[in-house]
Amino acid sequence: MNKDKDKFFKNSCVKENFIHKNMKIALNRIVNAVNGREKIIIYGHYDLDCITGVSLLILILRYLNADVEYYIPSEIEDNYEIDQKAVENHIKFLGANLLITVGCGINSCSAVKECQKLGMDVIITDFRLQKTHTPDACIINYAQLQDSYFNNLTSVGLVFKLAREIAKYYKIKCVNKYMDLVMLGTISKNVPLVGENEKYIVEGINKLRVTNNYGIKALMKVHKISNIDVNTIYKLVSTAIPTVNPIGRMDNARIVVELFTTSNAYRAEQIAKYLKKQVESTNHRDLEYKKEVSRLRNFSKTLQLF
Repeated sequence: MNKDKDKFFKNSCVKENFIHKNMKIALNRIVNAVNGREKIIIYGHYDLDCITGVSLLILILRYLNADVEYYIPSEIEDNYEIDQKAVENHIKFLGANLLITVGCGINSCSAVKECQKLGMDVIITDFRLQKTHTPDACIINYAQLQDSYFNNLTSVGLVFKLAREIAKYYKIKCVNKYMDLVMLGTISKNVPLVGENEKYIVEGINKLRVTNNYGIKALMKVHKISNIDVNTIYKLVSTAIPTVNPIGRMDNARIVVELFTTSNAYRAEQIAKYLKKQVESTNHRDLEYKKEVSRLRNFSKTLQLF
């Protein structure tokens, strides 16, 4: 038994060192791209977890005056991989030098090869384990540790770790102001609120009360939210979750990114009003919404948040 434990801890240390090494590689590549004004593309998925992660990266990179854009597929796909057709037909025409994924890409071997053929370096942040082969890219994935403290990390939680390293390098002291986005994305993913997720929720709620994000402020304004509690947090989450139109395209995913990243208060309010109308005409979330409210209520009682 002791030998098995020793083997487990040894393997965990090796994997953790590998992740830290890749985090440094990712940081160095991002720094070079920022300082050299290379084109950076943030590639995400259409769920709110990925959207908040994409938004967080955009905000910190824009703060550094980086040349950054994002891409979120409009078609509904549940495989959370890089769409090779999107790389060939869209991303390459943006002149990308660096592609950073948010919560996807761990099984995208062929798409990564295509990116490299087109002259792009690839950084993959993903919370899932690979099925077979690992793409030839810089991979940040704490699921490899098989540690319960990290196993339930979300896309936005993983991206926040990367953003924190970027902030350390550039001596940005305000990176924790993005915890409101981390909290919203984490809640939307329906993961156990333990370990780092618990820390993110608690800190995120504190930041939400004094948020300076124009999009979140606008959502709170149009919903007349003045007091932060379980129900109002889920009101924000359910409003920001992209809705599906009849032909199966995620119309609002990119709109929500614009909401969270705009620096224009009027534009943020117009987007928030639009999303509110969309949610009011969509009832399919009601049951799931009630389950999530109950889950967070139990969590908040445990930590005495409200």
